[in-house]
Amino acid sequence: MYADNWSIKAKNAGYRSRAIYKLEEILQKTKSTTGIRNVLDIGSAPGGWSQLIRSKIKNSNVYAIDILDMPNIEGVRFFNVSIENIDSITEIRELKDKFDLVISDLAPNISGIAAVDNENIYDLNVLTLNTAIKYLNSNKGSLIMKTFQNNKLKSLRKKMELSFEVVQTLKPAASKKQSGEIFLYGAIK
Repeated sequence: MYADNWSIKAKNAGYRSRAIYKLEEILQKTKSTTGIRNVLDIGSAPGGWSQLIRSKIKNSNVYAIDILDMPNIEGVRFFNVSIENIDSITEIRELKDKFDLVISDLAPNISGIAAVDNENIYDLNVLTLNTAIKYLNSNKGSLIMKTFQNNKLKSLRKKMELSFEVVQTLKPAASKKQSGEIFLYGAIK
């Protein structure tokens, strides 16, 4: 498998994945690290985003969930649970309305059939959005979510605009140019 410059840079820096550079750029552009205490990482495996949050925001409490296993990261509480079952996690459920930042690198398995893939991506994004709305601090929370450029993007942005005062679409430099991957940022101010 071909390792690009971002992958090599991440490996040399001791990070779990190249995805950390995507999140790092988004955090810098949106100035989303101020006043962060509780962070929810949805679709966290292999753990790069949780790892970055812990290194950048030392006193943060990071709660990570994924159906894939994730090796331990100091200071991160990992739950091997699907997003659909997040309410079953007592530690997270007790923090409803107390998360300052929800991050999601969640994506479905791609089938190669555009209509199916677009629907699956949209469904996961809406599930992530609804989870973020439920768990974010209603006075000052932010969401960073991976999605893809497709015919459902406009509808997803409209849904976000109903709950967030600021909504931005971002394409970090570490995203592969040929990829339709983009990120949505939403902020409650």
